Amino acid sequence: MTQPTPRSRRDFLATSATAALATLATPAASVFAAPTASSPAPPAAAPKTWRIGIISAAIRGAPQKTNGHTWHFAHGFHPNIDLAVVEKHLSSGPVQLFKTHFRNPNEDFAQLPFPDTRIPAVFDADPASAAKFAEAFPGVQVARTLDELVRESDAIWLGDASGYGDDHFELIAPALEKGLPVFCDKPIGGTVALTRQILEFARKHKAPIMSSSLYRHQWGTEEALRLKRSNEFGPLQYVVASQGGGWSPGGWFVYGQHPTWMAVTLCGAGVEAVSMYAREAASHTLLTYADRMPAEVWYGRPDVTPTYCHTSAHFTKKTHSWTPAIDGNYWFGHHYQIFRMAQVFLGMVKTRVEPVPHQEILEVTAILHAGAKSMKERGRLVALAEVME
Repeated sequence: MTQPTPRSRRDFLATSATAALATLATPAASVFAAPTASSPAPPAAAPKTWRIGIISAAIRGAPQKTNGHTWHFAHGFHPNIDLAVVEKHLSSGPVQLFKTHFRNPNEDFAQLPFPDTRIPAVFDADPASAAKFAEAFPGVQVARTLDELVRESDAIWLGDASGYGDDHFELIAPALEKGLPVFCDKPIGGTVALTRQILEFARKHKAPIMSSSLYRHQWGTEEALRLKRSNEFGPLQYVVASQGGGWSPGGWFVYGQHPTWMAVTLCGAGVEAVSMYAREAASHTLLTYADRMPAEVWYGRPDVTPTYCHTSAHFTKKTHSWTPAIDGNYWFGHHYQIFRMAQVFLGMVKTRVEPVPHQEILEVTAILHAGAKSMKERGRLVALAEVME
């Protein structure tokens, strides 16, 4: 299907038409008596159901009435959904996504909805927005306070489609204080100071925390990381991560997150300095390292807009390039990366092992601010330390 040309994921959506079983070994000389008619085997313990509480962030204080980063990204945590209610509250593009991809039993990756999770409650500073979400997911309650949500949850998912992050600390602090695993949408904090505050607060309370862009979970990204680990095409030399749409100073802090996350995911933490230049509707940002080749971040490349983004990982023997699309189908690939991000978070909930290093999370925020500083200073190479302090 020919895709329209989006300016952002919101436009992209709006213009769319459409366990393993454990084997118990019996010891050779067991001290336990075999079950008999007079001593029946004890019933097996019921498998744990993980309760994932949902928080919808605001946009500069205004509610996100149908926040796609909760409705779309967290839907797999709940067993039931009322598609008639989804159709009542959402626009045609997202409705088609739920029908064709998100809740299509033929496209569930043999995982969705996750069999051992449910959403007990949702919190939104705007109760009316929370009520819409609860209506679409039968059994979900509207939490009147964050403390009420935390009491009913084993883990927290905070979704934010705005890209600002200025209210994140206040929203997730009660959960972190209780040691709950938390997903905090990017940017985890809108500034370097806020990002550091959240990460340090999570460490203090031994609360596992995860933050990332969807780009980290694309099929192509996972393959690039596999190639990097295997070394079958030699060492990774450099990365070019590109975003479609059009560059703007404000848009850099929202949509520039994505290709920056891609570059740091593939090249790792340790960025030394940032140089950024913009002309018309495109920007180029160079990330330099002291001990490895640089990465390039392009934001506003018109040629990649039909598939939203494009990345190339250059190894010594081969270049691996990809978009979010799988076999040319953008929406299937979009569904996959949403599923994988939720699945990775669920793994953290169960193991309490953080999948994303804190330094990478912090550096992504710092790179955005260093890039903006470089822009104001005619592309000067700005040391990351300048904005980390």
